[in-house]
Amino acid sequence: MGIKVGMVGVGSFAQCFIPLFKAHPLVDKVVLCDLDAAKLARNAAEHGIAVTCPSLDALLETDVDAVAIITQHWMHAPQAMQALRAGKHVYSAVPAGITVEEIAELVDAVKATGRIYMMGETSYYYPNVIYCREQFERGAFGRVVFAEAEYYHDMDNGLYDVAKWRGGDRWRELAGGPPMYYPTHSISQVVSVTGAHMTHVSCQGVVDQHEDGLYRADVNIWHNTFSNECALFKMSDGSAARINEFRRVGHPGGERMSMWGTKGSFELNAAGVAWVTKQRDEVKRLDGIMDISGVPAPDGGMWTGVSSVHPVARLPRAFVGKPNGHWGSHQFLVDDFVTACVTGIHPPNNVWQAARYTVPGIVAHESAMRGGVLIEVPDFGDAL
Repeated sequence: MGIKVGMVGVGSFAQCFIPLFKAHPLVDKVVLCDLDAAKLARNAAEHGIAVTCPSLDALLETDVDAVAIITQHWMHAPQAMQALRAGKHVYSAVPAGITVEEIAELVDAVKATGRIYMMGETSYYYPNVIYCREQFERGAFGRVVFAEAEYYHDMDNGLYDVAKWRGGDRWRELAGGPPMYYPTHSISQVVSVTGAHMTHVSCQGVVDQHEDGLYRADVNIWHNTFSNECALFKMSDGSAARINEFRRVGHPGGERMSMWGTKGSFELNAAGVAWVTKQRDEVKRLDGIMDISGVPAPDGGMWTGVSSVHPVARLPRAFVGKPNGHWGSHQFLVDDFVTACVTGIHPPNNVWQAARYTVPGIVAHESAMRGGVLIEVPDFGDAL
């Protein structure tokens, strides 16, 4: 007996996940939900899904076991808590929330309801992050002393279109959010490797000067003027980490991480990937691990969009040939969530980890607003 999953929001990003939830062998039924009736009908026909709901309220009155929330990011926490309190498991697109208070309430909701919550953080499954976790677990880093991660996404590289999809007629008011309110792609890469969390932060913001005026305090609802933010964190293991969230930058973009230890270090940048040690002649080029052209399945077909370091053998055979995106993460996200719902065992990106990926960025923006003052980062503990 499998589970029934309701998809909340059927926009462009949901197209990556509807086929995967539908194909998973432990999912018996998929229900689509959206406020836009025409969009809902079109997606139901395209994906061959018979049952739809016109609102989250209506969906939560059905017998679905879980909901996947792929809506505007400022809606995630309130919608997730509503679903949890209705007895549903929750998969949420990133970030978990946009205030410390609502994330604290979200953690409490998971504790009180006993339901599964998972944030769909893609970077956890990136080839470089998987490789670094393996190196860390075998002690190859020694003691990690410093890490740096970044999410570079210039507005010219598709973000104007995203803002218009999400915001509609009000897109200009909603587009200029603080970059550190969307920190999970960067922070998760560091936190998921070492297990250490961020305890203190000092952050600097770069005041935007672009003529579009999106990052003006009197234009956006966030009263935000920073298009780029750079934060330095103290970690719970005594190391340090630097996180960059840039929305105006002369760079093709992407999420990446480098990490330095007392024995060995991992470096990734536009020039390539390498593992290095103290010995100059021991540089190991690793460019191949970022090749996500796919991996042949033993009995025919192809695991698409994955690299040689992805543990594809643990995925359902039904995923062979199915879409995969964000450096091979989508299929693992869906499988981890569905498996958690069926077994009752918290997934890797559970609510406590989601808080550790999200809250530091919110506090970092507060630091930037206060000129870079050092601020303590609240922590909600480990998974129960």
